[in-house]
Amino acid sequence: MIRFLKEIKKGLKSPVYLLHSNEPYLLKEAVFEAKRTIPQAERDFLFYTFDREMPEGTIENVIDILYTVPFIEGRRVVTVENCNLLVEKELTVLGHYISKPSPSSVLIMLYQTEKGRFKKSHNGMFGSAQAISLDIREADIPLWIKEKASNIGITLSKEAVDYLIAVIGTDIGLLTSEIEKFSEIGKKTLERKDIEELIRGIGDYDAFDLFKAIHNKDSQSVFKIFKALSGIVEPQMLLGAINYQFTQSKDTEMAKKAFEILHETDIAIKSSGTSYPLEYMLTRLLKL
Repeated sequence: MIRFLKEIKKGLKSPVYLLHSNEPYLLKEAVFEAKRTIPQAERDFLFYTFDREMPEGTIENVIDILYTVPFIEGRRVVTVENCNLLVEKELTVLGHYISKPSPSSVLIMLYQTEKGRFKKSHNGMFGSAQAISLDIREADIPLWIKEKASNIGITLSKEAVDYLIAVIGTDIGLLTSEIEKFSEIGKKTLERKDIEELIRGIGDYDAFDLFKAIHNKDSQSVFKIFKALSGIVEPQMLLGAINYQFTQSKDTEMAKKAFEILHETDIAIKSSGTSYPLEYMLTRLLKL
């Protein structure tokens, strides 16, 4: 995703892109980012999206749109989802287009992989299309956050990025939701205190406070903060934030034990559909 965001900043110079990921969310996010490259008033004329699973998502319809000269100035952006479902006949037709793409259009193909693997042979089916993986390694999340914010005209300091991850965790969906709120602050450059004020606007505490209380073995504060947060913060957000904090710990043995507890809690929450496992998790973390 980081590389695609950089391509957007450059103005989508390539005529054909092949974006792949095993995460449906990231593929949808790429379509959203591509759409945002076109001003709102011009999207009806310059942005088209197709889905191979839908009746209108035929390659013939896609290519007709790609070769049609736009009514207004600017390049048309056309996205096609579920390109992994294309059959040989469609790939042949698509290959002819890719060999001689329209200068007035950008084609963005979305390909969902299995188990995060995209074989080089897959790219061969799409000719000279520029292949980009959307998958984000946890180590690259800080850079992704900065690129994502930059695409909406906002610069984040390193301290702001670190704080955001410490409080929200590394869930891409949750982070995206928070980044979208940054435009409400009314500043082009954001420091930690700006992010802190935005997040604390929903209450007196945040996940960073909860981790500090756990680290200090302050059980009274832990459950006081948890009670304040439980009604306004999603359990997965708390898990992600606490998990990230432990990754920063110099005590690797304690961190390893914490990760096991967090993993077990994540499974328990998903299977029970309640947040009760969190209270048991907090008790266990306080004993580390």
